[in-house]
Amino acid sequence: MEDVIIGLEIHVQLNRLESKMFCGCSTKYHNSEPNSHTCPVCLGLPGSLPVINRKAVESGIKVGLALNCKIEEETLFYRKNYYYPDLPKGFQISQYDYPLATGGHIMILGDDDQERNIRINRAHMEEDPGRLVHAGTIDKAKYTMVDYNRCGMPLLEVVTEPDLHSPKEARAFLDKLKSILEYLDVFDGSLEGAMRVDANISLKGGDRSEVKNISGFKGVEKALSYEITRQRNLARRNIKVVQETRHFDELRNITVSIRSKVGAHDYRYFPECDLVTLRIASWVPAIREALPELPDSKRERFVQQYGLADDHAKSLTTEIRLANFYEFVAARVSPRMAAVWIADVLKGELNYRDLGIESFSPEHMVEIVQLLGGNMITEHGAVEIIRDLLDKKGSSPQEIINSRGLGRAEDDVVARAVAEAVAECSAAVADYKAGSERALNYIVGQVMKKTRGKASPGEVHNLVKSQVDKL
Repeated sequence: MEDVIIGLEIHVQLNRLESKMFCGCSTKYHNSEPNSHTCPVCLGLPGSLPVINRKAVESGIKVGLALNCKIEEETLFYRKNYYYPDLPKGFQISQYDYPLATGGHIMILGDDDQERNIRINRAHMEEDPGRLVHAGTIDKAKYTMVDYNRCGMPLLEVVTEPDLHSPKEARAFLDKLKSILEYLDVFDGSLEGAMRVDANISLKGGDRSEVKNISGFKGVEKALSYEITRQRNLARRNIKVVQETRHFDELRNITVSIRSKVGAHDYRYFPECDLVTLRIASWVPAIREALPELPDSKRERFVQQYGLADDHAKSLTTEIRLANFYEFVAARVSPRMAAVWIADVLKGELNYRDLGIESFSPEHMVEIVQLLGGNMITEHGAVEIIRDLLDKKGSSPQEIINSRGLGRAEDDVVARAVAEAVAECSAAVADYKAGSERALNYIVGQVMKKTRGKASPGEVHNLVKSQVDKL
């Protein structure tokens, strides 16, 4: 999609902090009654004065460094003036001419499966507005309610250059950014409103549309896909794309126009008179020194330290909790065997059930890999154990083995089953002798039935082939 041009503005809540951006209200509002986490400052009442949350600024610097940005020596807050019901002050405290960080980049896997460098224009700090709850879709709601609990939550807005060329690449960028933020421990992506995206999209040579406040990465892909189709259909009919702001309707999977696009001058930015300039250059060295190992570095270390294939290393480092889970297991059993079973099997079973890695005990994974390594269970048995543990059909691997009889069959039992199956399947033996490799798989299947799945398919295949070749 070389004719597609996409730039993203990602609003990231620094929701690991204890208090809001400019007041002492708690950030733990998500399970609270509406409008119960507010004070005169975040409600913008007359006479109230904001105070900058230093830890929020430090978190912003941490993110800027992780995104390979230049941290500016000084940063300044501005008033961004506009009226909206979720903004009680009538302006938002944000940043304009002097953002916190500029000129970064991160690597993603592009549409051609090659790594691409996505440039980051800036990362600046601001406060979150409140939340509007519409009684229906935004364009047809009978009424709208407002919850100010979110007002004043510390936000970091990450703005990319228009370097993305498809919904898939936009999703890859968001996945990578989310991974970095969770490694830095400044952000919990599972909370409502944790990351919201404004997507600017155009076709080469045409004007752009901005789709505002998309929640969820699947939503971003769907909104962008719809916009690409809409703009292409307009182009086919020789209709000019109007520069405007649109809303993504998640129920209908379409975008709808909500207003004409405004420019920066429409917000009448001016410096926030109640906040001083922050000179942050001296903060940077200590914050840089304290940065944790980030996903790309951890992936490289997994390849070198544990001898993993790059695909497995990448899969295991997308989430910090998954990476920690793997290292716990790899310290106790074969690292390569652990990688295969966690990346290829356990992750698949978790995704199928929409569960996270915290749903499975690392001690149970250690036990399963040890049983496999000791030839106590088959690969089929290991998969069944993992499924039963996730579905709460047993409290431990050994209990499931005992209750379901998943222990590996003895060698003499397997050998006897092979001999019986070969003798009973004379037609399949003849077909194999005549050149049909698939006929051997039929005999293997009969052996697996006789052993009730307690034998290794690979081992059975070798035994059957050896015996048939002797005939």
